[in-house]
Amino acid sequence: MVQSNNKERTLEMKNRTRVPGVVLIPMFFLMLSACSTVGKYTQPETGLPGTYRGSVTADSGVAAVPFAGTVPYRTFFADKSLLGLIDAALENNHDLQVAIKNIEYASLGLKQAKLGNLPGLNLQGSVSGATTSDFGSTPFSSGKESVEEYSASLSLSWEADIWGKIRNTRKAALAEYLRSVEAEKAVHTRLIADVARGYYNLLLLDVQLDITRRNRALADTTLSMMRLQYDAGYVTSLAVEQQEAVKLGIEAGIAGIEQGIAVQENALSVLCGRMPDEIVRTARLTDLSIENTFSTGIPAQLLSNRPDVKSAEMALMKAHAESGVAGSRLYPSFTISAEAGSNALTSSDWFTFPGSLFSFVHGAVLQPLFQQGKLRTAYKQSGVVRDREEILFRQAVLNAVREVSDALVAIQKLDIQEKALEKQERVLTQSVEHANLLFNSGMADYLEVITAQKNALDSGISLADIRRQRLDAQTELYRALGGGWR
Repeated sequence: MVQSNNKERTLEMKNRTRVPGVVLIPMFFLMLSACSTVGKYTQPETGLPGTYRGSVTADSGVAAVPFAGTVPYRTFFADKSLLGLIDAALENNHDLQVAIKNIEYASLGLKQAKLGNLPGLNLQGSVSGATTSDFGSTPFSSGKESVEEYSASLSLSWEADIWGKIRNTRKAALAEYLRSVEAEKAVHTRLIADVARGYYNLLLLDVQLDITRRNRALADTTLSMMRLQYDAGYVTSLAVEQQEAVKLGIEAGIAGIEQGIAVQENALSVLCGRMPDEIVRTARLTDLSIENTFSTGIPAQLLSNRPDVKSAEMALMKAHAESGVAGSRLYPSFTISAEAGSNALTSSDWFTFPGSLFSFVHGAVLQPLFQQGKLRTAYKQSGVVRDREEILFRQAVLNAVREVSDALVAIQKLDIQEKALEKQERVLTQSVEHANLLFNSGMADYLEVITAQKNALDSGISLADIRRQRLDAQTELYRALGGGWR
């Protein structure tokens, strides 16, 4: 008798401590949820040098000298007209607005992906009725001619993220969102640089127009003097005709420059998101300068400051996560479903509790069999895409370092060219004055005067173009370092 009671107590204790299988299933799934078909993402080695080619000395990154890539564009540029154009472009440019919409779209995709691990919950209600035929072969077992059924239930379904499919989907959506953010920043920096270059080119055309008009006035004076000397018999008609041809060539050049100004104004207007119109400017090209008081930093800073480089890395991270999603589809999926509600054959008993209540829970495993070839091919394709994005990332890093190095070399060499052309312009301006004095005194012929005028014209335009190139190079260095999006 005692032994029988002990057995009963032992069985009772076992029943009390037994954990239902439906509880063990999710615990088992959670333990496996750390599994993933791809490893953790790591940034590829890029082999960045310690300094840029073209940098005079290694940049020590002294705190007193701000890094150019983090300087706001309102600090880097000083001309008010240029800043006004940049502000208008950032507010109205259509390419930038499209980039912003891409961010909004990716943000919604990220929100959707974050909900992927939540269980699905559905509410269902139904009322049905059936009657039997007098001549039918399947009468109701109860002998009734009709049967009604009333049901209301709440069902829940949850997929265990064992192989990291949902987690990697979320990572891919996050990477796409971050990529769109960096892409917008890249458009931002490129837009600022394009506006600045267009503005500098417009000022260059202004200088060219001014120099050409002054040379036309000089050609008019020379032509008048030659006509007087022709009347006096000191020069031939050929000299007069040659000078007239020079003047006509200058006038044709003026028309071409004016056309270029209109085209550049139209291009700047479109960059600013408005209809083609005149661009108001008060500064001259010679008035503009960009102080060389900013640090270029080291190449490693490009990885965190260049939007296009970061965008390329986000694309690589997205491809890495999507490869994990494709790999997880090769393995079984595990789902848990549960449903509870009220069911009755009469409306009066529908919500009579607890008699009308029902519930059930079950787990399911789904393993693809005949799609393995297709799924494995898709997984291999995702690996190829990941490798391709890694190559593109490495290329983006190479291009970034090259652009900075090109800009540094350009600034150094353009400074040398500008100083040499300034001296040349002063010498050639004096030569024009001397040639006119010698011609008026009969000590030089018309060819010497024409040659001196042409050389002075070419020198002035060349100097203006070099100044514009130097400003362009400084702007390009600012963009290449990732400046402009702050």
